[in-house]
Amino acid sequence: MDRNFARSLALVLKSEGGWSDKRADPGGATMKGVTLANFRRYVKADASKADLKKITDEQVDAIYRRFYWDAVLGAELPDGVDYAVFDFAVNSGPGRAAKYLQAVLGVAEDGRVGPATVAAARAKPAGVVIDTLCDARLAFLQRLPTWPTFGKGWNARVASVRAQALLISAQPEAPTRPPQTPTSAAGQPAVSDSGGDGTQPAISPAPGTSAKTAGILALIALAFGSAAAWAAHLPCNLLGVFCQ
Repeated sequence: MDRNFARSLALVLKSEGGWSDKRADPGGATMKGVTLANFRRYVKADASKADLKKITDEQVDAIYRRFYWDAVLGAELPDGVDYAVFDFAVNSGPGRAAKYLQAVLGVAEDGRVGPATVAAARAKPAGVVIDTLCDARLAFLQRLPTWPTFGKGWNARVASVRAQALLISAQPEAPTRPPQTPTSAAGQPAVSDSGGDGTQPAISPAPGTSAKTAGILALIALAFGSAAAWAAHLPCNLLGVFCQ
Protein backbone atom coordinates (compact mmCIF):
# COMPACT_ATOMS: atom_id res chain seq x y z
CA MET A 1 0.00 0.00 0.00
CA ASP A 2 1.06 3.63 -0.36
CA ARG A 3 2.08 3.68 3.29
CA ASN A 4 5.16 1.70 2.18
CA PHE A 5 6.50 4.27 -0.32
CA ALA A 6 8.85 6.10 2.05
CA ARG A 7 10.26 2.82 3.42
CA SER A 8 10.62 1.34 -0.06
CA LEU A 9 12.34 4.45 -1.41
CA ALA A 10 14.81 4.46 1.49
CA LEU A 11 15.69 0.83 0.70
CA VAL A 12 16.05 1.55 -3.03
CA LEU A 13 18.36 4.48 -2.37
CA LYS A 14 20.58 2.27 -0.21
CA SER A 15 21.01 -0.03 -3.19
CA GLU A 16 21.46 2.79 -5.69
CA GLY A 17 24.02 4.67 -3.63
CA GLY A 18 25.30 8.14 -4.49
CA TRP A 19 27.27 9.41 -7.46
CA SER A 20 28.38 6.94 -10.13
CA ASP A 21 29.85 7.48 -13.58
CA LYS A 22 31.28 4.12 -14.62
CA ARG A 23 31.96 3.46 -18.29
CA ALA A 24 30.67 -0.09 -18.01
CA ASP A 25 27.30 1.09 -16.71
CA PRO A 26 24.91 1.37 -19.67
CA GLY A 27 22.88 3.92 -17.70
CA GLY A 28 25.76 6.36 -17.68
CA ALA A 29 26.19 8.97 -14.95
CA THR A 30 23.76 8.54 -12.06
CA MET A 31 23.09 10.21 -8.73
CA LYS A 32 20.95 8.37 -6.17
CA GLY A 33 19.89 6.05 -8.96
CA VAL A 34 18.67 8.89 -11.22
CA THR A 35 20.46 8.82 -14.57
CA LEU A 36 21.49 11.97 -16.36
CA ALA A 37 19.12 11.05 -19.20
CA ASN A 38 16.16 10.76 -16.83
CA PHE A 39 17.15 13.93 -14.97
CA ARG A 40 17.10 15.77 -18.31
CA ARG A 41 13.78 14.14 -19.20
CA TYR A 42 11.99 14.80 -15.92
CA VAL A 43 13.69 17.83 -14.34
CA LYS A 44 16.00 19.95 -16.52
CA ALA A 45 16.36 19.42 -20.25
CA ASP A 46 19.86 20.90 -20.54
CA ALA A 47 21.21 19.56 -17.24
CA SER A 48 24.89 18.78 -16.89
CA LYS A 49 26.55 16.18 -14.69
CA ALA A 50 27.21 18.94 -12.19
CA ASP A 51 23.47 19.66 -12.06
CA LEU A 52 22.72 15.99 -11.53
CA LYS A 53 25.16 15.85 -8.61
CA LYS A 54 23.12 18.59 -6.88
CA ILE A 55 19.75 16.84 -7.25
CA THR A 56 17.53 17.62 -4.23
CA ASP A 57 15.71 15.16 -1.98
CA GLU A 58 12.40 16.60 -3.20
CA GLN A 59 13.35 15.97 -6.83
CA VAL A 60 14.48 12.43 -6.04
CA ASP A 61 11.21 11.73 -4.20
CA ALA A 62 9.10 13.16 -7.06
CA ILE A 63 10.97 11.21 -9.77
CA TYR A 64 10.80 7.86 -7.99
CA ARG A 65 7.16 8.27 -6.99
CA ARG A 66 5.84 9.42 -10.36
CA PHE A 67 7.91 7.40 -12.81
CA TYR A 68 8.46 4.17 -10.87
CA TRP A 69 6.15 3.72 -7.85
CA ASP A 70 3.04 5.11 -9.57
CA ALA A 71 4.01 3.44 -12.86
CA VAL A 72 3.58 -0.01 -11.27
CA LEU A 73 0.63 1.04 -9.07
CA GLY A 74 2.68 0.58 -5.92
CA ALA A 75 -0.12 2.08 -3.82
CA GLU A 76 -2.47 -0.71 -4.94
CA LEU A 77 -0.23 -3.74 -4.60
CA PRO A 78 -0.06 -5.85 -1.42
CA ASP A 79 2.49 -5.07 1.28
CA GLY A 80 5.92 -6.37 0.30
CA VAL A 81 4.93 -7.07 -3.29
CA ASP A 82 4.83 -3.29 -3.79
CA TYR A 83 8.48 -2.91 -2.77
CA ALA A 84 9.69 -5.95 -4.74
CA VAL A 85 8.07 -4.67 -7.95
CA PHE A 86 9.17 -1.07 -7.29
CA ASP A 87 12.84 -2.00 -6.87
CA PHE A 88 12.67 -4.18 -10.00
CA ALA A 89 11.18 -1.22 -11.89
CA VAL A 90 13.97 1.10 -10.75
CA ASN A 91 16.67 -1.40 -11.67
CA SER A 92 15.26 -2.71 -14.96
CA GLY A 93 12.36 -0.48 -16.00
CA PRO A 94 8.65 -0.35 -14.99
CA GLY A 95 7.48 -2.18 -18.12
CA ARG A 96 9.76 -5.17 -17.56
CA ALA A 97 8.93 -5.30 -13.84
CA ALA A 98 5.21 -5.28 -14.68
CA LYS A 99 5.58 -8.08 -17.25
CA TYR A 100 7.52 -10.29 -14.86
CA LEU A 101 4.94 -9.70 -12.13
CA GLN A 102 2.15 -10.60 -14.58
CA ALA A 103 3.98 -13.77 -15.59
CA VAL A 104 4.21 -14.78 -11.93
CA LEU A 105 0.49 -14.09 -11.46
CA GLY A 106 -0.61 -15.81 -14.67
CA VAL A 107 -2.32 -12.78 -16.21
CA ALA A 108 -1.87 -11.09 -19.58
CA GLU A 109 1.70 -9.77 -19.89
CA ASP A 110 1.07 -6.32 -21.34
CA GLY A 111 3.62 -4.50 -19.19
CA ARG A 112 1.00 -2.31 -17.53
CA VAL A 113 -0.19 -2.97 -13.99
CA GLY A 114 -3.95 -2.53 -13.94
CA PRO A 115 -7.00 -3.79 -12.02
CA ALA A 116 -6.62 -7.39 -13.24
CA THR A 117 -2.97 -7.54 -12.17
CA VAL A 118 -3.73 -5.96 -8.80
CA ALA A 119 -6.62 -8.36 -8.17
CA ALA A 120 -4.45 -11.36 -9.05
CA ALA A 121 -1.67 -10.10 -6.76
CA ARG A 122 -4.11 -9.75 -3.87
CA ALA A 123 -5.47 -13.25 -4.49
CA LYS A 124 -2.10 -14.97 -3.96
CA PRO A 125 0.00 -15.18 -0.79
CA ALA A 126 2.41 -12.24 -0.83
CA GLY A 127 5.35 -14.43 0.17
CA VAL A 128 4.87 -16.71 -2.82
CA VAL A 129 4.64 -13.77 -5.22
CA ILE A 130 7.76 -12.14 -3.75
CA ASP A 131 9.86 -15.31 -3.89
CA THR A 132 8.82 -16.24 -7.42
CA LEU A 133 9.32 -12.70 -8.70
CA CYS A 134 12.78 -12.41 -7.16
CA ASP A 135 13.78 -15.76 -8.67
CA ALA A 136 12.62 -14.64 -12.12
CA ARG A 137 14.34 -11.27 -11.73
CA LEU A 138 17.65 -12.87 -10.80
CA ALA A 139 17.42 -15.25 -13.76
CA PHE A 140 16.87 -12.25 -16.06
CA LEU A 141 19.90 -10.40 -14.67
CA GLN A 142 22.12 -13.48 -15.06
CA ARG A 143 21.40 -13.50 -18.79
CA LEU A 144 22.63 -9.93 -19.28
CA PRO A 145 26.09 -9.41 -20.86
CA THR A 146 26.99 -7.09 -17.98
CA TRP A 147 26.45 -9.84 -15.37
CA PRO A 148 30.21 -10.55 -15.03
CA THR A 149 30.75 -6.91 -14.09
CA PHE A 150 27.71 -6.20 -11.94
CA GLY A 151 26.53 -9.70 -11.05
CA LYS A 152 27.86 -9.74 -7.51
CA GLY A 153 26.11 -6.48 -6.63
CA TRP A 154 22.89 -7.49 -8.38
CA ASN A 155 22.83 -10.82 -6.61
CA ALA A 156 23.20 -9.10 -3.24
CA ARG A 157 20.53 -6.56 -4.16
CA VAL A 158 17.93 -9.15 -5.12
CA ALA A 159 18.68 -11.11 -1.94
CA SER A 160 18.17 -7.95 0.13
CA VAL A 161 14.97 -7.07 -1.73
CA ARG A 162 13.59 -10.56 -1.11
CA ALA A 163 14.34 -10.40 2.61
CA GLN A 164 13.00 -6.88 3.11
CA ALA A 165 9.89 -7.49 0.98
CA LEU A 166 9.05 -10.57 3.05
CA LEU A 167 9.46 -8.52 6.23
CA ILE A 168 7.13 -5.84 4.89
CA SER A 169 4.57 -8.45 3.86
CA ALA A 170 4.52 -9.76 7.43
CA GLN A 171 3.97 -6.40 9.09
CA PRO A 172 0.83 -6.27 11.26
CA GLU A 173 -2.11 -4.08 10.49
CA ALA A 174 -2.38 -0.90 12.54
CA PRO A 175 -4.18 -1.84 15.79
CA THR A 176 -7.55 -0.28 16.46
CA ARG A 177 -7.66 1.47 19.82
CA PRO A 178 -10.52 0.54 22.17
CA PRO A 179 -12.82 3.35 23.33
CA GLN A 180 -11.29 5.25 26.21
CA THR A 181 -13.24 5.60 29.48
CA PRO A 182 -12.98 9.20 30.75
CA THR A 183 -11.29 9.45 34.11
CA SER A 184 -11.48 12.02 36.84
CA ALA A 185 -8.51 13.98 38.14
CA ALA A 186 -8.14 11.37 40.87
CA GLY A 187 -7.79 8.63 38.26
CA GLN A 188 -11.25 7.15 38.88
CA PRO A 189 -13.72 6.55 36.02
CA ALA A 190 -15.70 9.72 35.48
CA VAL A 191 -19.48 9.57 36.00
CA SER A 192 -21.71 10.96 33.30
CA ASP A 193 -23.82 14.00 34.12
CA SER A 194 -26.95 12.16 33.05
CA GLY A 195 -28.26 8.61 33.25
CA GLY A 196 -28.50 6.23 30.35
CA ASP A 197 -32.10 7.37 29.71
CA GLY A 198 -31.14 11.04 29.65
CA THR A 199 -32.41 11.80 33.14
CA GLN A 200 -30.27 13.56 35.70
CA PRO A 201 -28.73 11.24 38.27
CA ALA A 202 -29.73 11.44 41.91
CA ILE A 203 -27.41 13.69 43.91
CA SER A 204 -26.02 12.04 46.98
CA PRO A 205 -25.38 14.26 49.99
CA ALA A 206 -21.84 14.83 51.11
CA PRO A 207 -20.52 12.52 53.82
CA GLY A 208 -21.75 13.55 57.34
CA THR A 209 -24.52 15.83 56.02
CA SER A 210 -27.39 13.33 56.51
CA ALA A 211 -26.79 12.85 60.24
CA LYS A 212 -26.58 16.58 60.94
CA THR A 213 -29.74 17.33 58.96
CA ALA A 214 -31.67 14.56 60.64
CA GLY A 215 -30.67 15.87 64.09
CA ILE A 216 -31.78 19.42 63.31
CA LEU A 217 -35.10 18.22 61.87
CA ALA A 218 -35.71 16.12 65.01
CA LEU A 219 -35.13 19.12 67.27
CA ILE A 220 -37.51 21.26 65.17
CA ALA A 221 -40.16 18.53 65.27
CA LEU A 222 -39.77 18.20 69.04
CA ALA A 223 -40.13 21.96 69.51
CA PHE A 224 -43.25 22.09 67.39
CA GLY A 225 -44.69 19.10 69.24
CA SER A 226 -44.08 20.73 72.65
CA ALA A 227 -45.60 23.98 71.51
CA ALA A 228 -48.67 22.20 70.19
CA ALA A 229 -49.10 20.31 73.42
CA TRP A 230 -48.80 23.46 75.49
CA ALA A 231 -51.34 25.25 73.29
CA ALA A 232 -53.81 22.38 73.70
CA HIS A 233 -53.66 22.73 77.52
CA LEU A 234 -53.63 26.52 77.52
CA PRO A 235 -57.11 26.94 79.26
CA CYS A 236 -56.06 24.60 81.99
CA ASN A 237 -52.81 26.38 82.51
CA LEU A 238 -54.54 29.77 82.72
CA LEU A 239 -57.31 28.62 85.11
CA GLY A 240 -54.97 26.58 87.21
CA VAL A 241 -57.05 23.46 86.89
CA PHE A 242 -55.95 20.01 85.94
CA CYS A 243 -56.99 18.91 82.50
CA GLN A 244 -57.28 15.29 81.56
